[in-house]
Amino acid sequence: MKNKVQLITYVDRLGKSDIKGLDLLLKNQFKDLFGGVHMLPFYYPIDGEDAGFDPIDHKQIDKRLGSWADVKELSASVDVMADLIVNHMSAKSPEFQDFLKKGEDSEFAELFLTFDTVFPNGATEKDLIEIYRPRPGYPFTKVKFDNGQERLIWTTFTTNQIDIDVHSKKGKDYLESILVEFQKSGVNMIRLDAAGYAIKKAGTSSFMIEETFAFIDELTTKAKKMGIAVLVEIHSYYKTQIEIAKKVDFVYDFALPVLVLDTLFNASAENLKNWLNVSPRNAITVLDTHDGIGIVDVASENGEKGLIDDATLNAIVERMHENSGNTSRKATGAAASNLDLYQVNSTYFEALGKDENAYLAARAIQFFVPGIPQVYYVGLFAGENDMDLLAKTNVGRDINRHYYSQDEINEYVETSFFAKFKQLIILRNTHTSFNGEFILKESSNSILNIRWENDRQWSELYLDLKSIHVKITYSNHDKTDSLY
Repeated sequence: MKNKVQLITYVDRLGKSDIKGLDLLLKNQFKDLFGGVHMLPFYYPIDGEDAGFDPIDHKQIDKRLGSWADVKELSASVDVMADLIVNHMSAKSPEFQDFLKKGEDSEFAELFLTFDTVFPNGATEKDLIEIYRPRPGYPFTKVKFDNGQERLIWTTFTTNQIDIDVHSKKGKDYLESILVEFQKSGVNMIRLDAAGYAIKKAGTSSFMIEETFAFIDELTTKAKKMGIAVLVEIHSYYKTQIEIAKKVDFVYDFALPVLVLDTLFNASAENLKNWLNVSPRNAITVLDTHDGIGIVDVASENGEKGLIDDATLNAIVERMHENSGNTSRKATGAAASNLDLYQVNSTYFEALGKDENAYLAARAIQFFVPGIPQVYYVGLFAGENDMDLLAKTNVGRDINRHYYSQDEINEYVETSFFAKFKQLIILRNTHTSFNGEFILKESSNSILNIRWENDRQWSELYLDLKSIHVKITYSNHDKTDSLY
Protein backbone atom coordinates (compact mmCIF):
# COMPACT_ATOMS: atom_id res chain seq x y z
CA MET A 1 0.00 0.00 0.00
CA LYS A 2 1.44 3.36 -1.03
CA ASN A 3 2.26 5.77 1.79
CA LYS A 4 0.00 8.37 0.22
CA VAL A 5 -3.42 9.81 1.01
CA GLN A 6 -6.20 7.34 0.24
CA LEU A 7 -9.78 8.13 -0.79
CA ILE A 8 -12.73 6.20 0.63
CA THR A 9 -15.97 6.63 -1.29
CA TYR A 10 -19.20 5.13 -2.51
CA VAL A 11 -18.92 4.87 -6.27
CA ASP A 12 -22.52 5.99 -6.87
CA ARG A 13 -22.31 9.14 -4.73
CA LEU A 14 -19.48 10.90 -6.48
CA GLY A 15 -20.32 12.51 -9.79
CA LYS A 16 -20.84 10.22 -12.75
CA SER A 17 -21.78 7.35 -10.47
CA ASP A 18 -19.87 4.43 -11.95
CA ILE A 19 -16.37 2.97 -11.71
CA LYS A 20 -15.23 4.42 -15.02
CA GLY A 21 -16.44 7.85 -13.90
CA LEU A 22 -14.51 7.52 -10.64
CA ASP A 23 -11.41 6.57 -12.62
CA LEU A 24 -11.76 9.68 -14.77
CA LEU A 25 -12.29 11.87 -11.71
CA LEU A 26 -9.10 10.57 -10.11
CA LYS A 27 -7.16 11.18 -13.32
CA ASN A 28 -8.52 14.69 -13.89
CA GLN A 29 -10.02 16.91 -11.19
CA PHE A 30 -8.44 14.87 -8.39
CA LYS A 31 -5.19 14.17 -10.22
CA ASP A 32 -2.21 13.47 -7.91
CA LEU A 33 -4.38 13.57 -4.79
CA PHE A 34 -4.76 9.89 -4.00
CA GLY A 35 -2.44 6.92 -4.03
CA GLY A 36 -5.35 4.55 -3.60
CA VAL A 37 -9.10 4.34 -3.41
CA HIS A 38 -11.25 2.29 -1.09
CA MET A 39 -14.49 1.67 -2.93
CA LEU A 40 -17.22 1.01 -0.40
CA PRO A 41 -19.40 -2.00 -1.29
CA PHE A 42 -20.03 -2.04 -5.02
CA TYR A 43 -21.63 -5.48 -5.01
CA TYR A 44 -25.16 -6.36 -5.97
CA PRO A 45 -27.16 -4.51 -4.77
CA ILE A 46 -25.69 -1.18 -3.72
CA ASP A 47 -29.05 0.03 -2.39
CA GLY A 48 -30.02 -2.66 0.09
CA GLU A 49 -30.88 -1.89 3.70
CA ASP A 50 -27.27 -1.08 4.60
CA ALA A 51 -25.84 0.69 1.54
CA GLY A 52 -24.19 -2.37 0.04
CA PHE A 53 -23.08 -4.03 3.28
CA ASP A 54 -25.82 -6.62 2.84
CA PRO A 55 -24.85 -8.20 -0.49
CA ILE A 56 -27.16 -10.58 -2.29
CA ASP A 57 -24.17 -11.57 -4.40
CA HIS A 58 -20.75 -10.54 -3.09
CA LYS A 59 -19.03 -11.60 -6.32
CA GLN A 60 -21.29 -9.65 -8.64
CA ILE A 61 -20.72 -5.94 -9.20
CA ASP A 62 -23.93 -3.96 -9.34
CA LYS A 63 -24.39 -3.41 -13.08
CA ARG A 64 -25.22 0.24 -12.49
CA LEU A 65 -21.57 0.71 -11.45
CA GLY A 66 -19.77 -1.34 -14.05
CA SER A 67 -17.83 -4.61 -14.12
CA TRP A 68 -14.80 -6.39 -12.72
CA ALA A 69 -12.97 -5.30 -15.87
CA ASP A 70 -13.55 -1.68 -14.82
CA VAL A 71 -12.04 -2.45 -11.41
CA LYS A 72 -9.02 -4.00 -13.13
CA GLU A 73 -8.59 -0.86 -15.24
CA LEU A 74 -8.84 1.38 -12.18
CA SER A 75 -6.18 -0.69 -10.40
CA ALA A 76 -3.69 0.15 -13.14
CA SER A 77 -3.37 3.73 -11.83
CA VAL A 78 -4.19 3.53 -8.09
CA ASP A 79 -4.23 0.93 -5.33
CA VAL A 80 -7.72 -0.50 -4.94
CA MET A 81 -9.21 -1.57 -1.61
CA ALA A 82 -12.47 -3.48 -1.33
CA ASP A 83 -14.56 -4.72 1.57
CA LEU A 84 -14.65 -8.40 2.37
CA ILE A 85 -17.88 -8.67 4.33
CA VAL A 86 -16.98 -11.64 6.50
CA ASN A 87 -19.82 -11.65 9.01
CA HIS A 88 -23.00 -11.81 6.95
CA MET A 89 -24.86 -11.78 3.66
CA SER A 90 -28.33 -10.67 2.59
CA ALA A 91 -31.45 -12.53 3.64
CA LYS A 92 -32.40 -12.18 -0.03
CA SER A 93 -29.35 -14.12 -1.22
CA PRO A 94 -30.00 -17.30 -3.23
CA GLU A 95 -28.13 -19.29 -0.57
CA PHE A 96 -30.35 -18.16 2.31
CA GLN A 97 -33.51 -18.43 0.25
CA ASP A 98 -32.55 -22.05 -0.52
CA PHE A 99 -32.03 -22.63 3.20
CA LEU A 100 -35.50 -21.26 3.95
CA LYS A 101 -37.03 -23.50 1.31
CA LYS A 102 -35.24 -26.76 2.14
CA GLY A 103 -34.12 -26.34 5.76
CA GLU A 104 -31.42 -28.79 6.81
CA ASP A 105 -31.70 -30.50 3.42
CA SER A 106 -30.29 -27.35 1.76
CA GLU A 107 -26.71 -27.59 0.53
CA PHE A 108 -26.21 -24.19 2.21
CA ALA A 109 -27.61 -25.14 5.62
CA GLU A 110 -24.18 -25.14 7.27
CA LEU A 111 -23.40 -21.70 5.84
CA PHE A 112 -25.71 -19.88 8.26
CA LEU A 113 -25.50 -19.50 12.02
CA THR A 114 -28.57 -20.50 13.96
CA PHE A 115 -29.09 -20.08 17.69
CA ASP A 116 -28.46 -23.77 18.29
CA THR A 117 -25.26 -23.77 16.20
CA VAL A 118 -23.65 -21.79 19.02
CA PHE A 119 -25.88 -22.95 21.88
CA PRO A 120 -26.66 -26.63 21.15
CA ASN A 121 -27.60 -27.16 24.80
CA GLY A 122 -29.47 -23.89 25.15
CA ALA A 123 -28.29 -20.61 26.63
CA THR A 124 -28.43 -19.23 30.14
CA GLU A 125 -29.34 -15.67 30.97
CA LYS A 126 -25.65 -15.03 31.65
CA ASP A 127 -24.71 -16.38 28.21
CA LEU A 128 -27.04 -13.92 26.51
CA ILE A 129 -26.11 -10.93 28.64
CA GLU A 130 -22.40 -11.45 27.90
CA ILE A 131 -22.85 -11.10 24.13
CA TYR A 132 -21.31 -7.81 23.01
CA ARG A 133 -23.77 -5.77 20.98
CA PRO A 134 -23.21 -2.89 18.53
CA ARG A 135 -26.94 -2.14 18.68
CA PRO A 136 -29.78 -2.60 21.17
CA GLY A 137 -31.40 -5.99 21.64
CA TYR A 138 -30.18 -9.51 21.02
CA PRO A 139 -28.45 -10.69 17.83
CA PHE A 140 -31.19 -13.07 16.74
CA THR A 141 -34.14 -12.91 14.37
CA LYS A 142 -37.04 -15.37 14.37
CA VAL A 143 -37.34 -16.79 10.87
CA LYS A 144 -40.13 -18.93 9.44
CA PHE A 145 -39.11 -21.68 7.02
CA ASP A 146 -41.26 -22.84 4.12
CA ASN A 147 -42.29 -25.94 6.08
CA GLY A 148 -43.70 -23.75 8.83
CA GLN A 149 -40.83 -24.32 11.27
CA GLU A 150 -39.59 -21.24 13.15
CA ARG A 151 -35.97 -20.85 14.19
CA LEU A 152 -33.69 -18.19 15.63
CA ILE A 153 -31.03 -17.01 13.17
CA TRP A 154 -27.99 -14.93 14.14
CA THR A 155 -28.33 -11.36 12.84
CA THR A 156 -25.67 -9.24 14.54
CA PHE A 157 -26.61 -6.09 12.65
CA THR A 158 -29.95 -5.90 10.84
CA THR A 159 -32.61 -8.52 10.17
CA ASN A 160 -31.55 -8.49 6.51
CA GLN A 161 -27.92 -9.32 7.35
CA ILE A 162 -27.72 -13.04 8.05
CA ASP A 163 -24.59 -14.15 9.90
CA ILE A 164 -22.54 -16.87 8.27
CA ASP A 165 -20.62 -19.69 9.91
CA VAL A 166 -17.06 -18.88 8.85
CA HIS A 167 -15.80 -22.15 10.35
CA SER A 168 -17.99 -24.31 8.13
CA LYS A 169 -16.62 -25.64 4.85
CA LYS A 170 -19.25 -23.65 2.96
CA GLY A 171 -18.27 -20.52 4.89
CA LYS A 172 -14.57 -20.95 4.14
CA ASP A 173 -15.24 -21.69 0.48
CA TYR A 174 -17.49 -18.64 0.24
CA LEU A 175 -14.86 -16.23 1.58
CA GLU A 176 -12.04 -17.77 -0.46
CA SER A 177 -14.07 -17.48 -3.67
CA ILE A 178 -14.43 -13.74 -3.08
CA LEU A 179 -10.67 -13.39 -2.53
CA VAL A 180 -10.04 -15.15 -5.85
CA GLU A 181 -12.35 -12.69 -7.63
CA PHE A 182 -10.56 -9.77 -5.98
CA GLN A 183 -7.14 -11.05 -6.99
CA LYS A 184 -8.17 -11.49 -10.64
CA SER A 185 -9.52 -7.94 -10.74
CA GLY A 186 -6.52 -6.10 -9.30
CA VAL A 187 -7.78 -5.51 -5.76
CA ASN A 188 -4.59 -5.40 -3.69
CA MET A 189 -6.02 -4.62 -0.26
CA ILE A 190 -9.13 -5.68 1.61
CA ARG A 191 -10.89 -4.41 4.66
CA LEU A 192 -12.34 -7.14 6.83
CA ASP A 193 -15.71 -5.61 7.60
CA ALA A 194 -17.19 -6.40 11.02
CA ALA A 195 -14.49 -9.03 11.60
CA GLY A 196 -14.72 -8.58 15.35
CA TYR A 197 -18.16 -10.20 15.35
CA ALA A 198 -17.38 -13.09 13.00
CA ILE A 199 -16.78 -15.78 15.64
CA LYS A 200 -19.50 -16.74 18.11
CA LYS A 201 -18.72 -18.94 21.10
CA ALA A 202 -20.94 -19.88 24.00
CA GLY A 203 -19.84 -18.42 27.32
CA THR A 204 -18.00 -15.47 25.78
CA SER A 205 -18.77 -11.97 24.50
CA SER A 206 -18.48 -13.30 20.92
CA PHE A 207 -16.48 -10.16 20.10
CA MET A 208 -12.71 -10.13 19.50
CA ILE A 209 -12.23 -13.35 21.44
CA GLU A 210 -9.13 -15.53 21.06
CA GLU A 211 -10.77 -17.50 18.25
CA THR A 212 -11.49 -14.25 16.39
CA PHE A 213 -7.78 -13.47 16.24
CA ALA A 214 -7.13 -16.98 14.93
CA PHE A 215 -9.78 -16.50 12.22
CA ILE A 216 -8.32 -13.13 11.19
CA ASP A 217 -4.82 -14.61 11.10
CA GLU A 218 -5.95 -17.55 8.95
CA LEU A 219 -7.79 -15.31 6.50
CA THR A 220 -4.90 -12.84 6.38
CA THR A 221 -2.48 -15.64 5.52
CA LYS A 222 -4.68 -16.70 2.61
CA ALA A 223 -4.99 -13.11 1.36
CA LYS A 224 -1.24 -12.46 1.57
CA LYS A 225 -0.52 -15.54 -0.53
CA MET A 226 -2.66 -13.86 -3.20
CA GLY A 227 -0.76 -10.57 -2.89
CA ILE A 228 -3.58 -8.87 -0.97
CA ALA A 229 -2.91 -6.81 2.18
CA VAL A 230 -5.45 -6.79 5.02
CA LEU A 231 -6.98 -3.94 7.03
CA VAL A 232 -9.02 -4.94 10.08
CA GLU A 233 -11.94 -2.73 11.08
CA ILE A 234 -12.44 -2.86 14.85
CA HIS A 235 -14.07 -0.29 17.13
CA SER A 236 -12.89 -1.11 20.64
CA TYR A 237 -11.17 0.04 23.83
CA TYR A 238 -7.81 1.59 22.93
CA LYS A 239 -5.68 -1.03 24.71
CA THR A 240 -7.49 -3.74 22.77
CA GLN A 241 -6.74 -1.87 19.55
CA ILE A 242 -3.03 -1.77 20.40
CA GLU A 243 -3.04 -5.54 20.90
CA ILE A 244 -4.96 -6.14 17.68
CA ALA A 245 -2.43 -4.03 15.75
CA LYS A 246 0.37 -6.39 16.77
CA LYS A 247 -1.36 -9.26 15.01
CA VAL A 248 -2.53 -7.76 11.70
CA ASP A 249 -1.24 -5.82 8.68
CA PHE A 250 -3.18 -2.61 9.30
CA VAL A 251 -5.73 -1.24 11.76
CA TYR A 252 -7.74 1.95 11.75
CA ASP A 253 -6.77 4.69 14.18
CA PHE A 254 -10.36 5.20 15.27
CA ALA A 255 -9.22 7.03 18.41
CA LEU A 256 -7.84 9.92 16.36
CA PRO A 257 -11.11 11.65 15.28
CA VAL A 258 -12.31 12.40 18.82
CA LEU A 259 -8.78 13.13 20.08
CA VAL A 260 -8.43 15.79 17.38
CA LEU A 261 -11.76 17.30 18.42
CA ASP A 262 -10.59 17.25 22.04
CA THR A 263 -7.35 18.97 21.02
CA LEU A 264 -9.11 21.75 19.10
CA PHE A 265 -12.10 22.21 21.41
CA ASN A 266 -10.06 22.34 24.62
CA ALA A 267 -6.89 23.98 23.24
CA SER A 268 -4.83 21.17 24.70
CA ALA A 269 -2.92 18.38 22.97
CA GLU A 270 -2.26 16.46 26.18
CA ASN A 271 -4.56 13.52 25.43
CA LEU A 272 -3.51 13.38 21.79
CA LYS A 273 0.19 13.40 22.72
CA ASN A 274 -0.34 10.58 25.21
CA TRP A 275 -1.95 8.54 22.43
CA LEU A 276 0.79 9.31 19.91
CA ASN A 277 3.34 7.91 22.32
CA VAL A 278 1.69 4.47 22.21
CA SER A 279 -0.47 4.41 19.07
CA PRO A 280 0.05 1.65 16.46
CA ARG A 281 2.28 2.69 13.57
CA ASN A 282 0.63 0.25 11.15
CA ALA A 283 -2.48 2.41 11.11
CA ILE A 284 -4.85 3.87 8.58
CA THR A 285 -5.75 7.27 9.99
CA VAL A 286 -9.22 8.76 9.60
CA LEU A 287 -11.28 11.69 10.78
CA ASP A 288 -14.51 10.55 9.18
CA THR A 289 -15.87 7.44 7.53
CA HIS A 290 -19.13 6.12 6.09
CA ASP A 291 -20.11 5.40 9.70
CA GLY A 292 -20.41 7.91 12.52
CA ILE A 293 -17.70 9.44 14.69
CA GLY A 294 -16.79 6.68 17.14
CA ILE A 295 -16.82 7.30 20.88
CA VAL A 296 -16.02 3.85 22.28
CA ASP A 297 -12.45 4.06 20.93
CA VAL A 298 -11.45 6.75 23.43
CA ALA A 299 -13.88 5.98 26.27
CA SER A 300 -13.28 4.17 29.54
CA GLU A 301 -14.17 0.49 29.83
CA ASN A 302 -15.03 -1.61 32.86
CA GLY A 303 -13.54 0.93 35.24
CA GLU A 304 -10.33 1.38 33.22
CA LYS A 305 -9.54 4.91 32.10
CA GLY A 306 -9.91 5.79 28.46
CA LEU A 307 -7.85 8.20 26.38
CA ILE A 308 -10.23 10.99 27.41
CA ASP A 309 -11.91 11.18 30.80
CA ASP A 310 -15.65 10.59 30.75
CA ALA A 311 -16.70 14.11 31.74
CA THR A 312 -14.54 15.69 29.02
CA LEU A 313 -15.79 13.15 26.49
CA ASN A 314 -19.41 13.91 27.31
CA ALA A 315 -18.68 17.61 26.84
CA ILE A 316 -17.06 16.91 23.44
CA VAL A 317 -20.13 15.01 22.28
CA GLU A 318 -22.34 17.86 23.43
CA ARG A 319 -20.13 20.38 21.63
CA MET A 320 -20.37 18.36 18.42
CA HIS A 321 -24.16 18.47 18.60
CA GLU A 322 -24.16 22.20 19.32
CA ASN A 323 -21.70 22.90 16.50
CA SER A 324 -23.97 21.13 14.05
CA GLY A 325 -26.93 23.27 15.11
CA ASN A 326 -28.26 20.10 16.75
CA THR A 327 -28.80 18.45 13.37
CA SER A 328 -26.57 15.57 14.51
CA ARG A 329 -28.96 14.84 17.38
CA LYS A 330 -31.60 13.94 14.81
CA ALA A 331 -29.30 11.27 13.35
CA THR A 332 -27.72 9.82 16.49
CA GLY A 333 -28.81 7.11 18.90
CA ALA A 334 -32.53 6.37 19.13
CA ALA A 335 -33.35 9.38 16.93
CA ALA A 336 -32.96 7.34 13.73
CA SER A 337 -33.23 3.75 12.60
CA ASN A 338 -30.21 1.52 11.90
CA LEU A 339 -28.66 3.23 14.89
CA ASP A 340 -25.21 2.79 16.41
CA LEU A 341 -24.84 2.93 20.15
CA TYR A 342 -21.29 4.23 20.21
CA GLN A 343 -21.16 6.83 17.44
CA VAL A 344 -22.25 10.38 16.70
CA ASN A 345 -23.66 10.71 13.21
CA SER A 346 -22.42 13.94 11.65
CA THR A 347 -19.96 15.13 9.06
CA TYR A 348 -16.63 16.12 10.58
CA PHE A 349 -16.92 19.62 9.14
CA GLU A 350 -20.23 20.12 10.96
CA ALA A 351 -18.75 18.71 14.18
CA LEU A 352 -16.20 21.53 13.97
CA GLY A 353 -18.92 24.14 13.51
CA LYS A 354 -18.17 24.51 9.77
CA ASP A 355 -14.96 26.37 10.67
CA GLU A 356 -12.67 26.06 7.63
CA ASN A 357 -9.54 27.03 9.54
CA ALA A 358 -10.19 24.47 12.28
CA TYR A 359 -10.99 21.86 9.63
CA LEU A 360 -7.69 22.40 7.83
CA ALA A 361 -5.92 22.21 11.19
CA ALA A 362 -7.64 18.88 11.85
CA ARG A 363 -6.54 17.52 8.49
CA ALA A 364 -3.00 18.76 9.07
CA ILE A 365 -2.90 16.82 12.34
CA GLN A 366 -4.22 13.71 10.58
CA PHE A 367 -1.61 13.94 7.83
CA PHE A 368 1.28 14.46 10.28
CA VAL A 369 0.52 11.72 12.83
CA PRO A 370 1.88 8.19 12.14
CA GLY A 371 -0.10 6.12 9.66
CA ILE A 372 -1.46 6.32 6.13
CA PRO A 373 -4.22 8.95 5.87
CA GLN A 374 -7.60 8.06 4.44
CA VAL A 375 -10.06 10.81 3.49
CA TYR A 376 -13.77 10.10 3.23
CA TYR A 377 -15.40 11.59 0.15
CA VAL A 378 -17.75 13.87 2.16
CA GLY A 379 -14.73 15.03 4.15
CA LEU A 380 -12.90 15.80 0.92
CA PHE A 381 -15.67 18.28 0.15
CA ALA A 382 -15.88 19.60 3.71
CA GLY A 383 -19.48 18.47 3.46
CA GLU A 384 -22.38 19.55 5.61
CA ASN A 385 -25.03 17.33 7.19
CA ASP A 386 -27.48 16.11 4.55
CA MET A 387 -30.79 16.59 6.32
CA ASP A 388 -32.81 15.95 3.16
CA LEU A 389 -31.30 12.49 2.75
CA LEU A 390 -31.78 11.77 6.46
CA ALA A 391 -35.46 12.78 6.21
CA LYS A 392 -35.88 10.56 3.17
CA THR A 393 -34.34 7.41 4.65
CA ASN A 394 -34.43 7.92 8.44
CA VAL A 395 -31.06 6.13 8.54
CA GLY A 396 -28.81 8.07 10.89
CA ARG A 397 -25.57 7.52 9.02
CA ASP A 398 -27.08 8.90 5.81
CA ILE A 399 -26.57 12.38 7.25
CA ASN A 400 -22.94 11.88 6.18
CA ARG A 401 -23.54 10.09 2.86
CA HIS A 402 -24.45 12.86 0.44
CA TYR A 403 -24.85 12.23 -3.29
CA TYR A 404 -22.61 14.77 -5.07
CA SER A 405 -23.61 15.82 -8.57
CA GLN A 406 -21.02 16.58 -11.22
CA ASP A 407 -22.01 20.25 -10.97
CA GLU A 408 -21.31 20.25 -7.23
CA ILE A 409 -17.90 18.71 -7.86
CA ASN A 410 -17.08 21.22 -10.61
CA GLU A 411 -18.03 24.11 -8.37
CA TYR A 412 -16.13 22.85 -5.32
CA VAL A 413 -12.80 22.23 -7.04
CA GLU A 414 -12.68 25.93 -7.95
CA THR A 415 -12.96 27.14 -4.34
CA SER A 416 -10.08 28.68 -2.42
CA PHE A 417 -10.65 26.17 0.39
CA PHE A 418 -10.11 23.22 -1.92
CA ALA A 419 -6.93 24.84 -3.24
CA LYS A 420 -5.53 24.91 0.33
CA PHE A 421 -6.68 21.37 1.08
CA LYS A 422 -5.16 20.16 -2.19
CA GLN A 423 -1.78 21.70 -1.26
CA LEU A 424 -1.82 19.81 2.03
CA ILE A 425 -2.67 16.49 0.36
CA ILE A 426 0.03 16.88 -2.29
CA LEU A 427 2.67 17.73 0.34
CA ARG A 428 1.76 14.58 2.27
CA ASN A 429 1.95 12.51 -0.90
CA THR A 430 5.21 13.84 -2.29
CA HIS A 431 7.54 14.86 0.53
CA THR A 432 10.03 12.11 1.28
CA SER A 433 10.22 13.00 4.97
CA PHE A 434 6.97 11.12 5.60
CA ASN A 435 8.81 7.89 4.82
CA GLY A 436 11.24 8.59 7.63
CA GLU A 437 11.19 9.16 11.38
CA PHE A 438 8.23 10.58 13.33
CA ILE A 439 9.25 13.04 16.06
CA LEU A 440 6.80 14.46 18.60
CA LYS A 441 8.64 17.56 19.78
CA GLU A 442 8.53 18.73 23.36
CA SER A 443 6.15 21.64 23.88
CA SER A 444 3.44 22.93 26.17
CA ASN A 445 0.04 21.29 25.80
CA SER A 446 -1.28 24.37 24.01
CA ILE A 447 1.20 23.66 21.21
CA LEU A 448 1.34 20.64 18.93
CA ASN A 449 4.69 20.33 17.18
CA ILE A 450 5.32 17.31 14.95
CA ARG A 451 8.36 16.77 12.75
CA TRP A 452 9.30 14.13 10.18
CA GLU A 453 12.90 13.51 9.13
CA ASN A 454 14.29 11.33 6.36
CA ASP A 455 18.01 11.75 5.75
CA ARG A 456 18.36 15.52 5.11
CA GLN A 457 14.71 16.04 4.20
CA TRP A 458 12.22 17.18 6.82
CA SER A 459 8.73 18.59 7.33
CA GLU A 460 7.19 20.15 10.41
CA LEU A 461 3.74 21.03 11.75
CA TYR A 462 3.49 23.75 14.39
CA LEU A 463 -0.03 24.31 15.67
CA ASP A 464 -0.89 26.97 18.24
CA LEU A 465 -4.09 25.66 19.76
CA LYS A 466 -5.09 28.90 21.42
CA SER A 467 -5.37 30.67 18.08
CA ILE A 468 -5.74 27.55 15.86
CA HIS A 469 -2.85 28.91 13.83
CA VAL A 470 -1.29 26.31 11.55
CA LYS A 471 2.30 26.65 10.37
CA ILE A 472 3.73 23.99 8.07
CA THR A 473 7.35 24.22 6.95
CA TYR A 474 9.42 21.75 4.97
CA SER A 475 12.74 21.26 3.26
CA ASN A 476 12.96 21.95 -0.45
CA HIS A 477 16.40 20.74 -1.41
CA ASP A 478 18.68 23.17 0.47
CA LYS A 479 16.07 25.76 1.41
CA THR A 480 12.99 25.98 3.62
CA ASP A 481 9.49 26.49 2.25
CA SER A 482 6.15 26.93 3.97
CA LEU A 483 2.70 25.73 3.00
CA TYR A 484 0.52 28.36 4.65
